[in-house]
Amino acid sequence: GIDAEVDKHADDIWDLAKVVWEHAELGMEEVYSSAAASALLEKNGFKISDRGIGGLDTSWIGTWGQGEGGPTIGILVEYDALPGLGNDTKPTKTPAPNGNTNGHGCGHNLICSTGIGTAISLKSYMEKEGLPGTLKVFGCPAEEKTTGKNYMASAGAFDGLDVCLHSHPAPLNTVWNFHSTALVDLLVEWQGVTAHAAATPWKGRNAVHALEVFLVAANMMREQMEPTARLHYQILEGGLAVNVIPDYAKVLIRYRGPSAENCERYKAWLIDMAKGAGLATQTTATTTLITGTYDVIGNDPLAHMVYGHLGRYFPIDWTDEEQAFAKAIQKEMGIPEIGMATDIPPMPTAATEVGASSDVGDVSWNIPTMGLVYSAWPQGIPPHQWGCTACHGMSIGHKATLHAVKALAASGVDLLTQPDLI
Repeated sequence: GIDAEVDKHADDIWDLAKVVWEHAELGMEEVYSSAAASALLEKNGFKISDRGIGGLDTSWIGTWGQGEGGPTIGILVEYDALPGLGNDTKPTKTPAPNGNTNGHGCGHNLICSTGIGTAISLKSYMEKEGLPGTLKVFGCPAEEKTTGKNYMASAGAFDGLDVCLHSHPAPLNTVWNFHSTALVDLLVEWQGVTAHAAATPWKGRNAVHALEVFLVAANMMREQMEPTARLHYQILEGGLAVNVIPDYAKVLIRYRGPSAENCERYKAWLIDMAKGAGLATQTTATTTLITGTYDVIGNDPLAHMVYGHLGRYFPIDWTDEEQAFAKAIQKEMGIPEIGMATDIPPMPTAATEVGASSDVGDVSWNIPTMGLVYSAWPQGIPPHQWGCTACHGMSIGHKATLHAVKALAASGVDLLTQPDLI
């Protein structure tokens, strides 16, 4: 069956996960990781096209198909890492052996290997069984910047699919059948006038004061945000010397809301705040829209199908050593030492609300979409942590991606053989 096809490719699947983990490239810079993923597809008979689709240098589409009348199944692949999360495969905060300060603290190296592994295993199975259909694999850059799949969707990358599958590691085993937030990123800049901060400060106009007024106003806006909304910001520039009135300041602000329409309303409010902060400080505000991402919508029929296969391959039978590794990370982080997940909670419904976002949302609004979520780091630890990076480069990550490939590939077989499901 499909499990045997996955086992044939097991070494290549883990080799890809490990090489992407070692290189740990940031979004829009995943040159090596993107190439390694597409090369493994090419090695297995996929044709790579549309490199740079959506204006993204490290994006591509890999296609293979046979026969007539079968469905077209999409599979999403990611490979970007996060800054500051580089770590060795040790249960302590330890620099990576190669000195890379970037790290796969959200497990995108496993998203990469799981997606590619699913595609090449399904192809082998389809050839063996003579099943008609087409597989389309999407190399998607910069998910952490939420600036990949939305641009690809705008360029029509996902047109013509019948269904799309994806995956994500986590501290638990479930399916991505919930409603996540939409988001918008704004870059706000203020231009003022420099002056000596002690001798003639009245001759200056302080851009950092504008930034401060803006952030105070933005934080006050939280009272009028819906419960699922979120607001984050990163101060990018705020002066160069303490004795110089700063004439330039810059902040990146991200608003997440329950819908794209909600994000549009709060975006307009934030733009007004930026203008107001400029007026209050006699500086000039400039606001640039960086990106926007739709909310991810669930799909109960697809979720039931994937959830059924989740129970065939999860929970993973972790070794005593792997559980000890996980508990050591939990101890280091000061949380309960309960190790890796050993159960499968009830399936979430499409109405379940979460505060996180993903550019998978732009796919889900175009094509029926479902993701597998699988245990790959210790329970109780949120993503974007060094402990996640450590797990994704050793045996925990190895087991996780191979089990995930089997569950996702088995889901692909259902889609190929059950027309009513499509």
